[in-house]
Amino acid sequence: MASPFSRRSALVLFASAPAAMAQTRSVIPFPAATVRTVPEDAMRRVYDETKTPFKYGIILRPEEDKMLDCPAVFRHGKKWFMTYLTMNKVGYETHLAESDNLLAWRPLGKILSFRDSGWDRWQADGSIALVDTKWGGTSEPMRYNGKYWLSYLGGALQGYETDPLSLGIAWTEHPNQASEWTRLPENPILSAQQPDVREFEMLTLYRSNVIFDRAKSLGFPFVMYYNGKHKNGYERIGMAVSNDMTHWQRYGDVPVLANGEDKTRGISGDPQIVRMGDLWVMFYFGAGWKPKAFDTFAASYDLVHWTKWGGPNLIEPSEPWDETYAHKPWLIKHEGVVYHFYCAVGKEGRAIAVATSKNLYGISAHSA
Repeated sequence: MASPFSRRSALVLFASAPAAMAQTRSVIPFPAATVRTVPEDAMRRVYDETKTPFKYGIILRPEEDKMLDCPAVFRHGKKWFMTYLTMNKVGYETHLAESDNLLAWRPLGKILSFRDSGWDRWQADGSIALVDTKWGGTSEPMRYNGKYWLSYLGGALQGYETDPLSLGIAWTEHPNQASEWTRLPENPILSAQQPDVREFEMLTLYRSNVIFDRAKSLGFPFVMYYNGKHKNGYERIGMAVSNDMTHWQRYGDVPVLANGEDKTRGISGDPQIVRMGDLWVMFYFGAGWKPKAFDTFAASYDLVHWTKWGGPNLIEPSEPWDETYAHKPWLIKHEGVVYHFYCAVGKEGRAIAVATSKNLYGISAHSA
């Protein structure tokens, strides 16, 4: 989920794991269906619609001895908000920022903090859930049971994403306020210790994106995508589904998206799902199978079978502030402008940056 080539592994037993983790679980098989590959001209249209060649630059900078990571942007009321990560030598906490124009951002404070104990004591990486997936739509998160939701990865050990990490769900009634979200007592909802764990996620589960599928294309209204790791340097994206945002089942025996199987490393992670006409589009970052770390996309007609884009990256390192990594996408289209938020690692540390589809303030264009 984070920048590649800097992860540490460790094994831990969850002595206080919920009883649900010990229950018999089964993976829902992929439906029998004719695979429809998205044609090249449709993929090219997605690229032309989402490319953001104008790098505006850093919009959130870390405090001393800290790092920022993993932006996710949504609309609430008349303002824009962003969930994002802060990291020190101990672990991850989730913060909230607000903006009037998507370019100038003000940090508000924490929404998922370190805890005194538990499976997620030292890691809590949250991302807003159920955001309107319509490309160019409202970007507002949907309420379910009167609440707003996020999914998060959590871990019990200190350090930089120390394995194993699991997935949890939290909720709030006020997504615009910097106050602690309520974590479900059923957490972790997915973990590498569960009996139905798949091969690609047997070590750790990373960042997730939960969408609302009104049509219940797969038989469930809530669909989650996340990247899992079975050994260092390899991450692939898989699925889970739910009827109630609390109880989740793995969907499919294998990942739905992978890269670099023939390389020494292949990382595909941090998916974000949007809807463009009859296509579902997944933005995600890659590393290991091409130089450095970058953002790209795939497209699907059915949420299961994904056609990977093989053309130019949406974002890649090019500037001093993102010369090491330019990755972990969150894209929105607002008033005819595409905003591509990402984690920029370079001479200013690990920060949050944005690139746009139009030259908003006379800045120079850079190839993306």
